[in-house]
Amino acid sequence: MGLGKMNDQNNQSGENVNANNMDDVNNVQGADTAPPTDNIPPIDNVQGSDNAPVQIKKRIRDNFWLRDFRGTLIFFGGVGAILWALVSAIGTGWGFWDYKKGLTGVQWSFFLALAVIVIFLFGFWYDRKKEKKKFGLLRILGAGSALGYVGWMLSIIYTGATLPAIHDITTDLADPPSFSALQIRADNLDKVPECGENANGLSPVQRWSVCHQEAYPDIRSVRIEKPVAEIMAKAERLVEDRGWELAISDPATGRVEATATSTLFRFKDDIVLRVRPTEDGTGSIIDMRSVSRVGQSDLGVNAKRIRAFLADLSGTTTTN
Repeated sequence: MGLGKMNDQNNQSGENVNANNMDDVNNVQGADTAPPTDNIPPIDNVQGSDNAPVQIKKRIRDNFWLRDFRGTLIFFGGVGAILWALVSAIGTGWGFWDYKKGLTGVQWSFFLALAVIVIFLFGFWYDRKKEKKKFGLLRILGAGSALGYVGWMLSIIYTGATLPAIHDITTDLADPPSFSALQIRADNLDKVPECGENANGLSPVQRWSVCHQEAYPDIRSVRIEKPVAEIMAKAERLVEDRGWELAISDPATGRVEATATSTLFRFKDDIVLRVRPTEDGTGSIIDMRSVSRVGQSDLGVNAKRIRAFLADLSGTTTTN
C-alpha cells in the first residue's frame, strides 16, 4: 500500500512537471514568434510592401503634380518665364542690377517661353502618335502663359525691327527745343544708324534727321488758337496728371520740362515743351521733345508720348 501510494504521488508530480515544462516552452515560443497584436500592420500594407511598384504608381496617380510630369514642366516653365521677366524688370527699377542685365534676363525668359511651346507641341504630337489624349489643366495654363508672353515679346521685337534705333524725338527737326533745367545725355547722337539710300557721308545730326523723318513724319509742330498762358497752365496740369516729375515751368519763356518714369524698369525720359505765340498773339505754336536717358532704341515710346500729350493738350490739332 505504501509503495502504490508513493507511485501515484510520483506520477502526479511528473504530470505537473511536464505541464509546467510545456507552459514554459509555449511561453518561450510565443515570445520569439508571436508579435504584439497592436503592431501587426494592415494586410494591405503587407501586400503593398511585396508590390512596391504598384503602390508607387498609385501614389503618382493620386498626386496632382506627379500625375502629369510633362504638364507640370510646361506649367512651371510658362509661368516661370513671365516671373523671370518681371523680376528682371523690377530688379532693374529697384537698382539691384543695371538695365543691361535686366534686359538680358528678359531675353532669356523669352527663350524659356519658346522652349515651353516646343515641349508642348512635341508632347501633343507624341500623344497623338501613341493615341493618347492628354489636355490637362497644367498643360493648358503653362502653354497659354508661354504663348501669350511670346506673342507680346514678338510684337516688341517687330516694333524694334521696323523703327530706327533712335531715342530722341521732336516736333521740330530744324530747331529742336533745348533743355535748360534738365541735361541731355552726352552720347545722345552716338551710334545713330544709317537711314535712306544716301546716308553715307552724313553727319550724326543729319543721319538722325533722316531716320526721324522716315519713321515719324507725323510728329510735327502744332498750332492751337489759345494764348500761351492758357496753354502753359493746361500743360502743367497734364504733366501732373501723368505723374511726371516737373523740373521747370516758366510761362515767361513758354517752357515746361519734366521727367517721365516707366513702371517696371523705371526708365527715365526727359521732356521739354516749348510754347511760342503766333504772329498775331492770339494763338500758340507748340513744339515738344522727348529723349530717353539710356538705350539706343526707344521702340517708339517717345513718339507715342508726344502724340498723346499734344492730343490731350489741344483736343484738335493743326499741323504747322
